[in-house]
Amino acid sequence: MGDVHKVIRRHQILTKISTAFIYAVLVSIAMNFFWTPGHIYSSGVTGFAQLLTTFTHRYTSFTLSTAAGLFVLNIPLLFLAWKSIGHQFAIFTFLSVFLASTMIKVLHPMTLTTDPLICALFGGAVNGFGTGLALKNQISTGGLDILGIVIQRKTGKSIGTINIAFNAFIILSAGFMYGWPYAFYSAIGLLVNAKVMDMTYTRQQRMEVMIITSMPKTVIDSVQNHMRRGITIVHHAEGAYNHQPKTVLFTVISRYEKNELDEALKESDPNAFAVAVDVDAVFGHFYENKPK
Repeated sequence: MGDVHKVIRRHQILTKISTAFIYAVLVSIAMNFFWTPGHIYSSGVTGFAQLLTTFTHRYTSFTLSTAAGLFVLNIPLLFLAWKSIGHQFAIFTFLSVFLASTMIKVLHPMTLTTDPLICALFGGAVNGFGTGLALKNQISTGGLDILGIVIQRKTGKSIGTINIAFNAFIILSAGFMYGWPYAFYSAIGLLVNAKVMDMTYTRQQRMEVMIITSMPKTVIDSVQNHMRRGITIVHHAEGAYNHQPKTVLFTVISRYEKNELDEALKESDPNAFAVAVDVDAVFGHFYENKPK
């Protein structure tokens, strides 16, 4: 059993390293092929690094590259992650930030187009996919992600307001630096980035599942063997077609766990009937894996 755990652990580490590299390539493509040629700013710390590059290029005798700025701005946040979140989390976050900064510097820029709308749309989509892929594999891309986790752990509140304010500052800066149309284009890029990231990273999307079965104990055991989820049981239901006794089970899962639920139902009761609907919010205790 110990050897199996070691193999699984090694596989997880290699997956995270590979994902960090893929994210780095995608963010560098977004930066060098779309955002920089189109004068589009990203969100969060990446956008702030772009802003510093523009500012130092225009108003100082030296230019701080976006790659260097991204790495330097993340250093205090990495220390915060090491102290407040977990060593493993901080190590993989450092890896993703380091690779992203390196690839932005190494990947030769290519101007495919300077149309700001095209650059905003495609840059946002490419970066959103890379960020969502990283989050899906439990890797942080640094920046405000770290601050958000720390604030949520200490206060129970989200970083939503801070995030909105920070990104509003980035958008306004784009207007001052390149003209107000570019502020609107950057805002479009942020929306596309967020939408694609949500489509890719499904772990935070909740689904209410109703299962109708004549084998409740078997189904419950199978589901809870596949995932850590509570289940509410409603007894004495009846099928309208053949009037057979049924049991209704209710649970809430993340969209990321949908395939595991499908497998659990196939193993326990192939004749079970299940319905899943998206939910906007979950109140009370809902188990989530915490970064280590």
